[in-house]
Amino acid sequence: MNREYLENKNTIHFKFEQNKEDFIVDEIPLPLKGKGNFAVLHVKKTELTTWDMIAAFAEFLNLPAEKIGYAGLKDKHATTTQYISVEAKYEKQLKKFKHPQIKILNVTRHTHSIRMGDLAGNRFSINLFGVSQIEAGQIEKLARKSEKNGLANYFGYQRFGRDEDSIEQARAMIAGDLHVNDAKLKKFLISIYQSLYFNNWLKERVLLSREENAGKFLLLEGDVYLSNEEKLFTPKNIPQKDFEAHKVVPTGLLPGRDVYRARAAARAVEEKYDDEFLYDKGLRRAALVYPKDITFTYKNHFDILNIAFTLPKGSYATVFLENIANKNFKAKVVKQKGAKFKN
Repeated sequence: MNREYLENKNTIHFKFEQNKEDFIVDEIPLPLKGKGNFAVLHVKKTELTTWDMIAAFAEFLNLPAEKIGYAGLKDKHATTTQYISVEAKYEKQLKKFKHPQIKILNVTRHTHSIRMGDLAGNRFSINLFGVSQIEAGQIEKLARKSEKNGLANYFGYQRFGRDEDSIEQARAMIAGDLHVNDAKLKKFLISIYQSLYFNNWLKERVLLSREENAGKFLLLEGDVYLSNEEKLFTPKNIPQKDFEAHKVVPTGLLPGRDVYRARAAARAVEEKYDDEFLYDKGLRRAALVYPKDITFTYKNHFDILNIAFTLPKGSYATVFLENIANKNFKAKVVKQKGAKFKN
Protein backbone atom coordinates (compact mmCIF):
# COMPACT_ATOMS: atom_id res chain seq x y z
CA MET A 1 0.00 0.00 0.00
CA ASN A 2 2.40 2.66 -1.23
CA ARG A 3 1.69 6.34 -0.69
CA GLU A 4 2.48 8.67 -3.60
CA TYR A 5 3.19 12.39 -3.27
CA LEU A 6 2.69 15.48 -5.42
CA GLU A 7 6.41 16.09 -5.94
CA ASN A 8 7.82 13.45 -8.32
CA LYS A 9 11.52 13.78 -7.53
CA ASN A 10 14.63 11.94 -6.41
CA THR A 11 14.73 10.28 -3.00
CA ILE A 12 16.52 12.01 -0.09
CA HIS A 13 18.05 9.34 2.16
CA PHE A 14 17.81 10.71 5.68
CA LYS A 15 16.95 8.71 8.79
CA PHE A 16 15.00 9.58 11.91
CA GLU A 17 14.62 7.90 15.27
CA GLN A 18 11.42 7.69 17.28
CA ASN A 19 12.73 8.12 20.80
CA LYS A 20 12.36 10.59 23.64
CA GLU A 21 15.28 12.79 22.55
CA ASP A 22 14.71 13.00 18.80
CA PHE A 23 10.92 12.92 18.36
CA ILE A 24 8.99 15.57 20.31
CA VAL A 25 5.23 16.11 20.02
CA ASP A 26 3.28 18.91 21.74
CA GLU A 27 -0.50 18.97 21.59
CA ILE A 28 -2.08 22.34 20.77
CA PRO A 29 -5.34 22.61 22.74
CA LEU A 30 -8.56 24.37 21.95
CA PRO A 31 -9.15 27.43 24.17
CA LEU A 32 -9.78 26.53 27.82
CA LYS A 33 -12.21 28.55 29.95
CA GLY A 34 -10.05 28.70 33.09
CA LYS A 35 -13.10 27.91 35.21
CA GLY A 36 -15.61 25.07 35.52
CA ASN A 37 -16.15 21.67 37.11
CA PHE A 38 -13.31 19.86 35.36
CA ALA A 39 -9.57 19.97 36.00
CA VAL A 40 -7.52 19.96 32.80
CA LEU A 41 -3.99 18.62 33.21
CA HIS A 42 -1.19 19.57 30.84
CA VAL A 43 0.88 16.39 31.00
CA LYS A 44 4.33 15.44 29.71
CA LYS A 45 5.10 11.74 29.15
CA THR A 46 8.05 9.72 27.82
CA GLU A 47 8.12 6.14 26.46
CA LEU A 48 4.45 5.58 27.31
CA THR A 49 1.33 5.23 25.21
CA THR A 50 -1.57 7.55 25.99
CA TRP A 51 -3.46 4.49 27.24
CA ASP A 52 -0.61 3.63 29.64
CA MET A 53 -0.63 7.17 30.97
CA ILE A 54 -4.39 7.20 31.47
CA ALA A 55 -4.18 3.83 33.24
CA ALA A 56 -1.61 5.28 35.65
CA PHE A 57 -3.88 8.20 36.54
CA ALA A 58 -6.93 5.92 36.82
CA GLU A 59 -5.11 3.64 39.26
CA PHE A 60 -3.82 6.55 41.35
CA LEU A 61 -7.25 8.22 41.56
CA ASN A 62 -9.10 4.90 41.89
CA LEU A 63 -11.58 5.66 39.13
CA PRO A 64 -12.46 4.01 35.76
CA ALA A 65 -10.23 5.03 32.86
CA GLU A 66 -13.38 6.06 30.97
CA LYS A 67 -13.76 8.96 33.43
CA ILE A 68 -10.53 10.54 32.15
CA GLY A 69 -10.98 12.71 29.07
CA TYR A 70 -8.36 13.10 26.34
CA ALA A 71 -8.22 14.71 22.90
CA GLY A 72 -5.96 12.34 20.97
CA LEU A 73 -3.48 9.48 21.10
CA LYS A 74 0.23 10.26 21.16
CA ASP A 75 3.29 8.23 20.17
CA LYS A 76 4.88 5.91 22.70
CA HIS A 77 8.48 6.22 21.50
CA ALA A 78 8.71 9.98 21.91
CA THR A 79 8.48 12.80 24.39
CA THR A 80 4.94 14.14 24.17
CA THR A 81 2.73 16.65 25.92
CA GLN A 82 -1.03 16.53 25.86
CA TYR A 83 -4.13 17.52 27.81
CA ILE A 84 -6.37 15.25 29.86
CA SER A 85 -9.29 16.03 32.15
CA VAL A 86 -10.88 14.71 35.34
CA GLU A 87 -13.57 16.03 37.62
CA ALA A 88 -12.32 19.01 39.63
CA LYS A 89 -12.85 17.17 42.92
CA TYR A 90 -9.64 15.19 42.21
CA GLU A 91 -7.47 18.30 41.82
CA LYS A 92 -6.18 18.29 45.41
CA GLN A 93 -5.36 14.57 45.27
CA LEU A 94 -3.40 15.06 42.03
CA LYS A 95 -0.86 17.24 43.84
CA LYS A 96 0.54 13.99 45.31
CA PHE A 97 0.77 12.20 41.94
CA LYS A 98 4.27 10.95 41.07
CA HIS A 99 5.39 8.77 38.16
CA PRO A 100 8.88 8.34 36.65
CA GLN A 101 7.59 8.82 33.09
CA ILE A 102 4.78 11.32 33.66
CA LYS A 103 4.92 14.93 34.81
CA ILE A 104 1.98 17.27 35.38
CA LEU A 105 3.13 20.61 33.94
CA ASN A 106 0.13 22.63 35.08
CA VAL A 107 -3.57 22.40 35.86
CA THR A 108 -6.44 24.65 34.78
CA ARG A 109 -10.23 24.46 34.81
CA HIS A 110 -12.75 23.93 32.04
CA THR A 111 -16.53 23.67 31.73
CA HIS A 112 -16.60 20.11 30.36
CA SER A 113 -14.45 17.02 30.01
CA ILE A 114 -12.00 16.92 27.11
CA ARG A 115 -13.34 14.80 24.25
CA MET A 116 -11.65 13.00 21.39
CA GLY A 117 -10.76 15.60 18.77
CA ASP A 118 -10.74 18.56 21.18
CA LEU A 119 -7.43 19.92 19.90
CA ALA A 120 -6.29 22.41 17.29
CA GLY A 121 -3.28 20.41 16.11
CA ASN A 122 0.16 19.20 17.09
CA ARG A 123 3.63 20.74 17.07
CA PHE A 124 6.48 18.40 16.12
CA SER A 125 10.25 18.68 16.58
CA ILE A 126 12.17 15.88 14.86
CA ASN A 127 15.88 15.29 14.30
CA LEU A 128 16.83 14.01 10.84
CA PHE A 129 20.17 12.16 10.63
CA GLY A 130 22.65 11.81 7.77
CA VAL A 131 21.72 15.13 6.16
CA SER A 132 24.38 16.98 4.15
CA GLN A 133 24.31 20.76 3.72
CA ILE A 134 23.00 20.36 0.17
CA GLU A 135 20.29 17.97 1.35
CA ALA A 136 19.35 20.36 4.17
CA GLY A 137 18.67 23.01 1.53
CA GLN A 138 16.63 20.55 -0.55
CA ILE A 139 14.58 19.54 2.48
CA GLU A 140 13.83 23.15 3.34
CA LYS A 141 12.76 23.90 -0.24
CA LEU A 142 10.41 20.90 -0.34
CA ALA A 143 8.94 21.70 3.08
CA ARG A 144 8.19 25.26 1.93
CA LYS A 145 6.42 23.87 -1.15
CA SER A 146 4.18 21.76 1.09
CA GLU A 147 3.47 24.85 3.16
CA LYS A 148 2.24 26.63 0.01
CA ASN A 149 0.72 23.86 -2.15
CA GLY A 150 -0.43 21.43 0.52
CA LEU A 151 0.55 17.98 1.71
CA ALA A 152 -1.37 14.84 0.72
CA ASN A 153 -3.17 13.98 3.96
CA TYR A 154 -2.67 10.20 4.01
CA PHE A 155 -3.20 8.08 7.08
CA GLY A 156 0.34 7.09 8.10
CA TYR A 157 1.72 3.59 8.45
CA GLN A 158 0.96 3.72 12.19
CA ARG A 159 -2.76 3.52 11.39
CA PHE A 160 -2.47 0.02 9.97
CA GLY A 161 -0.30 -1.84 12.48
CA ARG A 162 2.96 -3.67 12.02
CA ASP A 163 3.17 -5.41 8.64
CA GLU A 164 -0.32 -4.00 8.02
CA ASP A 165 -1.78 -7.11 9.73
CA SER A 166 -4.77 -5.11 10.98
CA ILE A 167 -5.90 -4.54 7.38
CA GLU A 168 -6.45 -8.26 6.84
CA GLN A 169 -8.35 -8.54 10.13
CA ALA A 170 -10.55 -5.60 9.12
CA ARG A 171 -11.32 -7.11 5.72
CA ALA A 172 -12.14 -10.48 7.27
CA MET A 173 -14.47 -8.87 9.80
CA ILE A 174 -16.31 -6.79 7.17
CA ALA A 175 -16.66 -9.89 4.96
CA GLY A 176 -18.14 -11.84 7.86
CA ASP A 177 -15.25 -14.28 8.09
CA LEU A 178 -14.06 -12.95 11.46
CA HIS A 179 -16.36 -12.40 14.44
CA VAL A 180 -15.29 -9.66 16.85
CA ASN A 181 -17.07 -9.21 20.18
CA ASP A 182 -15.03 -6.36 21.63
CA ALA A 183 -16.77 -3.09 20.67
CA LYS A 184 -13.60 -0.98 20.77
CA LEU A 185 -11.68 -3.45 18.60
CA LYS A 186 -14.55 -3.60 16.15
CA LYS A 187 -14.65 0.18 15.87
CA PHE A 188 -10.87 0.27 15.43
CA LEU A 189 -10.94 -2.31 12.61
CA ILE A 190 -13.74 -0.47 10.82
CA SER A 191 -11.72 2.76 10.98
CA ILE A 192 -8.76 0.93 9.42
CA TYR A 193 -11.01 -0.40 6.65
CA GLN A 194 -12.27 3.13 5.93
CA SER A 195 -8.75 4.57 6.10
CA LEU A 196 -7.48 2.12 3.50
CA TYR A 197 -10.18 3.20 1.04
CA PHE A 198 -9.30 6.85 1.66
CA ASN A 199 -5.56 6.30 1.15
CA ASN A 200 -6.10 4.43 -2.11
CA TRP A 201 -8.45 7.15 -3.37
CA LEU A 202 -5.93 9.84 -2.46
CA LYS A 203 -3.14 7.98 -4.21
CA GLU A 204 -5.12 8.00 -7.48
CA ARG A 205 -5.90 11.70 -7.16
CA VAL A 206 -2.22 12.47 -6.47
CA LEU A 207 -1.07 10.50 -9.52
CA LEU A 208 -3.72 12.27 -11.63
CA SER A 209 -2.48 15.63 -10.34
CA ARG A 210 1.15 14.80 -11.19
CA GLU A 211 0.13 13.74 -14.69
CA GLU A 212 -2.23 16.59 -15.55
CA ASN A 213 -1.43 19.50 -13.22
CA ALA A 214 2.36 19.59 -12.77
CA GLY A 215 2.26 18.32 -9.20
CA LYS A 216 -0.37 20.74 -7.87
CA PHE A 217 -3.52 19.05 -6.60
CA LEU A 218 -6.06 18.87 -9.43
CA LEU A 219 -9.61 19.82 -8.49
CA LEU A 220 -12.46 17.99 -10.23
CA GLU A 221 -16.06 18.90 -10.91
CA GLY A 222 -18.23 17.55 -8.11
CA ASP A 223 -15.58 17.54 -5.38
CA VAL A 224 -16.84 17.94 -1.83
CA TYR A 225 -15.02 20.79 -0.08
CA LEU A 226 -14.39 21.62 3.55
CA SER A 227 -14.47 25.31 4.42
CA ASN A 228 -12.41 27.02 7.11
CA GLU A 229 -15.63 27.00 9.15
CA GLU A 230 -15.58 23.17 8.87
CA LYS A 231 -18.68 23.02 6.64
CA LEU A 232 -18.93 20.55 3.75
CA PHE A 233 -20.32 21.71 0.41
CA THR A 234 -20.23 21.00 -3.34
CA PRO A 235 -20.16 24.25 -5.37
CA LYS A 236 -21.52 24.62 -8.90
CA ASN A 237 -18.12 25.82 -10.13
CA ILE A 238 -14.63 24.70 -9.12
CA PRO A 239 -13.47 27.21 -6.44
CA GLN A 240 -9.87 27.46 -7.68
CA LYS A 241 -9.13 30.89 -6.17
CA ASP A 242 -10.50 30.00 -2.74
CA PHE A 243 -8.54 26.74 -2.86
CA GLU A 244 -5.29 28.55 -3.69
CA ALA A 245 -6.02 31.01 -0.86
CA HIS A 246 -6.40 28.05 1.56
CA LYS A 247 -10.03 28.98 2.24
CA VAL A 248 -11.39 25.59 1.13
CA VAL A 249 -9.89 22.13 0.71
CA PRO A 250 -11.21 19.10 -1.24
CA THR A 251 -12.11 16.04 0.80
CA GLY A 252 -12.02 12.29 0.37
CA LEU A 253 -14.48 9.65 1.49
CA LEU A 254 -14.29 7.31 4.45
CA PRO A 255 -17.17 5.08 3.30
CA GLY A 256 -20.26 4.37 5.34
CA ARG A 257 -23.82 5.54 5.89
CA ASP A 258 -25.12 9.11 6.14
CA VAL A 259 -22.12 10.70 4.43
CA TYR A 260 -21.91 13.41 1.79
CA ARG A 261 -20.66 11.83 -1.47
CA ALA A 262 -18.99 13.53 -4.44
CA ARG A 263 -20.64 14.07 -7.82
CA ALA A 264 -19.75 14.14 -11.52
CA ALA A 265 -16.05 13.63 -12.40
CA ALA A 266 -15.01 13.51 -8.74
CA ARG A 267 -17.53 10.74 -8.07
CA ALA A 268 -16.19 8.70 -11.00
CA VAL A 269 -12.91 8.38 -9.09
CA GLU A 270 -14.45 8.17 -5.63
CA GLU A 271 -16.88 5.33 -6.37
CA LYS A 272 -13.94 2.96 -6.99
CA TYR A 273 -13.06 3.40 -3.31
CA ASP A 274 -16.55 3.33 -1.81
CA ASP A 275 -18.42 0.63 0.10
CA GLU A 276 -22.07 1.68 0.07
CA PHE A 277 -23.06 -1.44 2.03
CA LEU A 278 -20.97 -0.55 5.08
CA TYR A 279 -23.46 0.21 7.84
CA ASP A 280 -21.13 2.19 10.09
CA LYS A 281 -21.18 5.96 9.82
CA GLY A 282 -19.13 7.44 7.00
CA LEU A 283 -16.97 10.56 7.18
CA ARG A 284 -15.02 12.89 4.94
CA ARG A 285 -11.37 13.84 5.44
CA ALA A 286 -9.36 16.71 4.00
CA ALA A 287 -7.32 15.57 1.00
CA LEU A 288 -4.61 18.12 1.79
CA VAL A 289 -3.23 19.80 4.88
CA TYR A 290 -0.85 22.74 5.13
CA PRO A 291 2.16 22.47 7.46
CA LYS A 292 2.73 25.73 9.32
CA ASP A 293 5.44 27.53 11.26
CA ILE A 294 8.23 25.39 9.80
CA THR A 295 11.69 26.03 11.28
CA PHE A 296 15.08 24.41 10.70
CA THR A 297 18.24 24.07 12.79
CA TYR A 298 21.25 22.43 11.12
CA LYS A 299 24.10 20.90 13.14
CA ASN A 300 26.80 21.01 10.48
CA HIS A 301 29.44 18.89 12.23
CA PHE A 302 26.95 16.10 12.95
CA ASP A 303 24.87 16.10 9.73
CA ILE A 304 21.72 16.49 11.85
CA LEU A 305 18.83 18.68 10.73
CA ASN A 306 16.13 19.51 13.26
CA ILE A 307 12.81 20.28 11.60
CA ALA A 308 9.92 21.68 13.61
CA PHE A 309 6.42 22.19 12.21
CA THR A 310 2.72 22.31 13.09
CA LEU A 311 0.04 20.06 11.58
CA PRO A 312 -3.74 20.01 12.06
CA LYS A 313 -5.26 17.29 14.20
CA GLY A 314 -5.44 13.84 12.65
CA SER A 315 -2.44 14.41 10.36
CA TYR A 316 0.81 12.46 10.53
CA ALA A 317 4.32 13.87 10.94
CA THR A 318 5.73 10.75 9.25
CA VAL A 319 3.59 11.49 6.18
CA PHE A 320 5.17 14.95 6.02
CA LEU A 321 8.63 13.35 6.22
CA GLU A 322 7.70 10.78 3.55
CA ASN A 323 6.66 13.61 1.27
CA ILE A 324 10.06 15.25 1.69
CA ALA A 325 12.06 12.02 1.34
CA ASN A 326 9.91 10.71 -1.55
CA LYS A 327 9.79 7.26 0.01
CA ASN A 328 7.49 5.27 2.28
CA PHE A 329 8.57 4.55 5.83
CA LYS A 330 7.67 1.32 7.59
CA ALA A 331 6.18 0.59 11.00
CA LYS A 332 9.42 0.06 12.87
CA VAL A 333 10.64 2.15 15.77
CA VAL A 334 13.68 2.15 18.01
CA LYS A 335 13.65 2.29 21.79
CA GLN A 336 17.13 3.55 22.52
CA LYS A 337 19.16 6.57 21.61
CA GLY A 338 21.82 5.66 19.04
CA ALA A 339 20.05 2.79 17.25
CA LYS A 340 19.16 3.97 13.77
CA PHE A 341 15.70 3.94 12.26
CA LYS A 342 15.90 1.47 9.38
CA ASN A 343 13.91 2.33 6.28
